[in-house]
Amino acid sequence: MIAIISAMQEEIQALLNKLQNVSTVEKGMRTYYIGTLFNKNVVLVFSRWGKVASAATTTQLINDFELDEIIFTGVAGAISNNLNIGDVVIGKNLFQHDLNASPFYKKFEIPIIKKLFLETKNPDKLITATTFFLENYNNYVNLNDAKSFDITKPKLVFGDIASGDQFISSLKKIAKLNKQIPSAICVEMEGAAVAQICYEYNMPFSIIRIISDKANDNATIDFSKFSNTIASNYALGILEHYFKN
Repeated sequence: MIAIISAMQEEIQALLNKLQNVSTVEKGMRTYYIGTLFNKNVVLVFSRWGKVASAATTTQLINDFELDEIIFTGVAGAISNNLNIGDVVIGKNLFQHDLNASPFYKKFEIPIIKKLFLETKNPDKLITATTFFLENYNNYVNLNDAKSFDITKPKLVFGDIASGDQFISSLKKIAKLNKQIPSAICVEMEGAAVAQICYEYNMPFSIIRIISDKANDNATIDFSKFSNTIASNYALGILEHYFKN
């Protein structure tokens, strides 16, 4: 069984629409949707925003379901000039940019674990699936919807992600992140927390992020609309290829 998590239901609504043989379980103020998706046994849940919410959801999933892997999918803000709205980032190394237990540990170092970041494993299959999706982009995303967000030629980047319990929306904060974690190309609020729980439980995990904004002073995008019309359909297309190959 594969678990698919998002911070908002809108980010996986297209997957929920395709889910078959559906049953639900209510736990911890969350609904876990169990069924089959492209002939794979899956459980879908939206965790809510932030590291605590996503960590709690991930822990519940691991303890309550016989999982083979966890995939987190959702939107993120770009902090690299090489990323545009509509691009896909497959996570490589996950940092907690708001973690600082100095002087006992280095900045960003996870106490006890003593790691500055956590690394995803075996990303090749997901990268291949995303490449196939982008080659068949028009089959999943309405061109008028894409145009409304100025998405023209979306690309895939395999790179580092910074997570923290704050919405990054200023050039000053981006500059600080660029200096502190120069390898990070986008920022969000859940991925590194999911990574830490999966590391501690020895659970394979992947992070898919669709760039919804540039995380700068102009980050005023309609997230609900973007999630419903763009991010949700990206997840559907990527995971269809991932599950079928």
